[in-house]
Amino acid sequence: MTSAVRWVPEAPGARAASAAQVLAAQQACFASGQTRSPAFRREQLRALRRLVTEQQTLLARALKDDLGKPEHEIVTGEIGFVVSEITRLLKGVERWSRPQKVSTPLLLWPAKSRILREPYGPVLVIGPWNVPLGLALTPALGALAAGNTVVLKPSEYAPNTARVLERLVNDNFASDYFHVVGGDAKLASELSLLPFSYLFFTGGPHAGRQVYQAAAKHLCPVTLELGGKNPCIVREDANVTVAARRITFGKFGNAGQTCVAPDTVFVPTSLKAPLIAALGMAIDAFYGADPRSSAAYGRIVNARHFARLRGLLEGAKVCKGGEADASELYLAPTLVDGVSEGSPLGDEEIFGPILPIVGYDNEAQLSQYLSRMPKPLALYVFTEDRRAAAIWRVRHPSGALGLNDAGSHVMNPDLPFGGLGTSGLGSARADETWRTFTRPLAVLERSTRVDLELRYPPYSPRALAAMRRMLDPRED
Repeated sequence: MTSAVRWVPEAPGARAASAAQVLAAQQACFASGQTRSPAFRREQLRALRRLVTEQQTLLARALKDDLGKPEHEIVTGEIGFVVSEITRLLKGVERWSRPQKVSTPLLLWPAKSRILREPYGPVLVIGPWNVPLGLALTPALGALAAGNTVVLKPSEYAPNTARVLERLVNDNFASDYFHVVGGDAKLASELSLLPFSYLFFTGGPHAGRQVYQAAAKHLCPVTLELGGKNPCIVREDANVTVAARRITFGKFGNAGQTCVAPDTVFVPTSLKAPLIAALGMAIDAFYGADPRSSAAYGRIVNARHFARLRGLLEGAKVCKGGEADASELYLAPTLVDGVSEGSPLGDEEIFGPILPIVGYDNEAQLSQYLSRMPKPLALYVFTEDRRAAAIWRVRHPSGALGLNDAGSHVMNPDLPFGGLGTSGLGSARADETWRTFTRPLAVLERSTRVDLELRYPPYSPRALAAMRRMLDPRED
């Protein structure tokens, strides 16, 4: 196994040409049938698990350099996330690979019908920068487990992690099976235009639209894991202390740079001050009086995003935090009292450690406000009334629903993950991973021992009567 990174950058054009050659090799590898064997797939998944666990120190160092990730977040949200996903996939490969038997109409007798799940072929995975190991490798793992080949393009915004991934994967796997290509957004666009059999993208809505348009040129099926402004509703009957702790945990992990983080908290005006106070106490309890020195608090990914977040705070009423240091890319956990109409803070996905708290007078007013927002990746409702939670689920569809929690649904490997509308297209994880990276193949197998004459023309009155009886609806 590799213990050091040796990486020589190439021009994007050269890498795109090289990726086209890799794609051709992967098409040949897939056509050979090698990847369809469950035993082969399990062998490759075990090799990947060994690679990640043996090189976890190298990977952790890269993640720390890219995002200042705390050790706990690296273990749970990156390396451990990948290892647990591999373990789960290993358990499912055999079960998922079995044919599904279905019934056969009498008119087709004697015959057997079944559904096979067939892999697509070469899959392109474009990963994000905020969870650059976990959210790049897990869809790639799902595609490999399903019997596909994979080209993985990590985010250039997490360059150290991308370089480690490129070297580790490319030194230990055949390029016609699993290959990592490093480069910038221009390379990602060029890769999207290649005739892959499936494309899986994780990132923002703007880039997602571009990827979708590029894939459409080849009618390539896609999964888009995007983001958006995830509303967090605190109702009058909520446990404010518990809500504050769980919102704080869901918001400020990875310095707020997660797609499922609550974007804005909506609370009855009468509870606004108590909630702000409780959120402030939770921040102090988690990160101390000076989060800059906390081993549990991360950093902003780069200067561009740091400047964007600072711009969002211009003119905002900061009630806690706001301290920033450009030299460290540090922005403190920040609470904002309210949002001005038309403010970028209210219109744009924040994707950082800034949490606006907005008061509402009644739920009809809140519902009207939320109806103007795009469908979110997640909706969070803090309430003791399950009926009220169900009402919000119907009123405002979302990719996921968290009741009395914020962001924790991604920690359950048995729950699917995906959005709708501008927050995403398709889903993955759990059994959805298998459905995402395979297609249903209808198989009808008929015996030649018997061949019913009544199904062939010319149709006799007796045959027509028999067919009508088959079409006669019966009571269930």
